[in-house]
Amino acid sequence: MANLKDIKNRIQSVESTKKITRAMKMVAAAKVKRAENAVKASRPYTAELNAMFSKLLNSVGNINDCKVNSKNAVDNYPCLLQTRPVKTAGILVITSNKGLAGAYNANVIRKTVKLIEDYASQGIKCKLFVVGQKGISVLHKRCRNLGCEIAGEYLSVANDPTPAGTNIITEDIAKYFVEEKIDRIEIVTTRFKNMMSYFTEDWVVLPVQKPEEEHHIDPLMEFEPNKESILQKIVPLYITNIIYQALLEAQASELASRMTAMSAATSNAEKMLSELSIQYNKTRQFAITQEIIEVVSGANAQG
Repeated sequence: MANLKDIKNRIQSVESTKKITRAMKMVAAAKVKRAENAVKASRPYTAELNAMFSKLLNSVGNINDCKVNSKNAVDNYPCLLQTRPVKTAGILVITSNKGLAGAYNANVIRKTVKLIEDYASQGIKCKLFVVGQKGISVLHKRCRNLGCEIAGEYLSVANDPTPAGTNIITEDIAKYFVEEKIDRIEIVTTRFKNMMSYFTEDWVVLPVQKPEEEHHIDPLMEFEPNKESILQKIVPLYITNIIYQALLEAQASELASRMTAMSAATSNAEKMLSELSIQYNKTRQFAITQEIIEVVSGANAQG
C-alpha cells in the first residue's frame, strides 16, 4: 500500500493540474464565443460573394488566354481561372499553434496525410502551405516519408485571423499557381458546427471552380467599365475570402475543441481527487489502527 506522503504528493499534483485545465477552459470559453460570432457574421457575406462571383463568371464564359500581367500574382485572374493537368497539387493545411485541443490537430493532419497519399497513388506530387506550429512540426517529419515539401509556413494567422495575414497566404499560393509550380490548391480545414462539434473538410480553391448551380445576371444589370474589369477585382477577393473563411472556421473549431477537452480534463481531475482522497483516508486509518494495535500489543506484553 502506498504511503501517506506519496498519496499527498499525488493529490497536490492533480490539484495543480486541475487549476491549469480549469483556467484553460475558461480562457477558451471566453474566446470561442467571439470566434463563433465572427464565423456566423462572415458566412452571409461569403454566400453573397459566391453568388455574385458565380453570376459574373457564367456571364463572362470561358477564359483561355492569360493576358493580364499584374505585379501581384493574385491579380492575374485569367491564369487563376485556367484548368490544366495536375502534376503538382498544393494543400493549405490549417492547424493551431498550441496543443491541448483534443483531437483537433490530429484530425486535420490525418486528413492531410490521406490526401497526400491519394495524390501519390495518382503520381501527383504535393506542396504544403501550413498554418500553425502543430501542423508545421508534425508535417515536417511526415513529409520525409511522404515525398512532399512545405512551401510556406504561417504562424500569426493561426491565433489571429486577419485580412492582412490572409492576403499574404493568398499571394503566396497565387504566385505558385501562376508560375505553374502547382496546378491545383486545396484547403484542409474544419467547419465549425457548434460549441460541441466540428468536422474536417477539404475545399478546392484553385483553379477557380465554376459552380454547379447556374446563376445568371439580370439583363438590366450593367457593368462599368466592363465585366472583365469587375472580374479582375472580384477573383482576388473571392479567393482571399475563401481562405479567410477557412481560417475563421478553424479558429472557432479549435477553441471549441480545447474548451471541451479542458472541461473533460477538469472533470477527470475532480474524479481522481475524490478517489485519491478516499485512498488517503483509508491509508491514514490503516496506519492509525496499526499504531493502536502495536501499542495494545506492547502493553499486553508488559502486563
